[in-house]
Amino acid sequence: MYENYYGLTSKPFQLTPDPSFFFGSKWHKRAMSYLQYGLSQAEGFIVITGDIGTGKTTIANSLLHDMQEGIVAAQIVSPKLSPDELVKMVASKFNVPVKGSTKSDILNDLEAFLMALHNQGKRALLLVDEAQNLPLETIEELRMLSNFQAAGKPLLQSFLLGQEELQPILRAPNMEQFRQRIVASCHLAPLTDVECQGYIEYRMQHAGWDGRALFSTEAYDRIFQFTHGIPRKINALMDRILLFGFLEELETFDEDAVESVIKEVSDEMFLPEKQAQTQAKAKGILDGATEDGQIKDVEYYKTMLTELVDALDNAISHKIKLTRYIDRLLQKKYKTYVRLKSDD
Repeated sequence: MYENYYGLTSKPFQLTPDPSFFFGSKWHKRAMSYLQYGLSQAEGFIVITGDIGTGKTTIANSLLHDMQEGIVAAQIVSPKLSPDELVKMVASKFNVPVKGSTKSDILNDLEAFLMALHNQGKRALLLVDEAQNLPLETIEELRMLSNFQAAGKPLLQSFLLGQEELQPILRAPNMEQFRQRIVASCHLAPLTDVECQGYIEYRMQHAGWDGRALFSTEAYDRIFQFTHGIPRKINALMDRILLFGFLEELETFDEDAVESVIKEVSDEMFLPEKQAQTQAKAKGILDGATEDGQIKDVEYYKTMLTELVDALDNAISHKIKLTRYIDRLLQKKYKTYVRLKSDD
């Protein structure tokens, strides 16, 4: 709708990950370098983590888009798969028949497929997106799949991409064997304020923008403050800003224009009311800041403490789940040990 008005040939801020719009920030370049390094090593696991919307899937799609010849790649977006379900999904992604087969049969057929690739001078790559959803035993199954080898090299290499919750999962005591096979890992951080402006301009230029001044410095600053430099949030906000500009027939955007859009989208997009108020107070919109920038409103501190407590509660809850899992595993091993001793 607004593309013609601003001289664009395509939508610059669509939410669907598009490898042709890949923007190399400092951390995105580093993550891509790790993935390419992993490919060159042809062994081990590469782990890329990052908050929601920081561009993990875009990196994966960019890697697949520029994949070198001789690599047969498959990508799965993992729900909470059991080990058996994972084996079936991996096999089906490589077009290995699974219907009516036992797990043992599927593993044999998958190994035969991987060996056939090896004999053709090719190798297989598996990209697992949203890997934080995988249970510990399923991640361990991934490690077992890497045991398919020929000439001392694994026949299947895996890259894991997931949210930050993946990190404590991999740090679990019984994941030591998996950790030893990780050749590189990287955590994607949000864009800085400078990168945020560069990201916007890069995508605009890629969509046909002629480079004429469109946003004021203050407008860029406000976009960064609201989105915290998270690419997906930038895309969502920028799409609405350009639509607003088209409807209002704006040739340029200042801070007031951006603020108008932010007020429209705060409730419907990605800011709960409490968080929106906290941001507004930080900017001095609500009655919480003095002239020297000191916050007087006690509600501001209550909000900050509440958010901190919620975050700590989530972390503790996750640790409790890991502890319970490890406890169940130890109980099973102890029962097995007792049974074996009694057999003796």
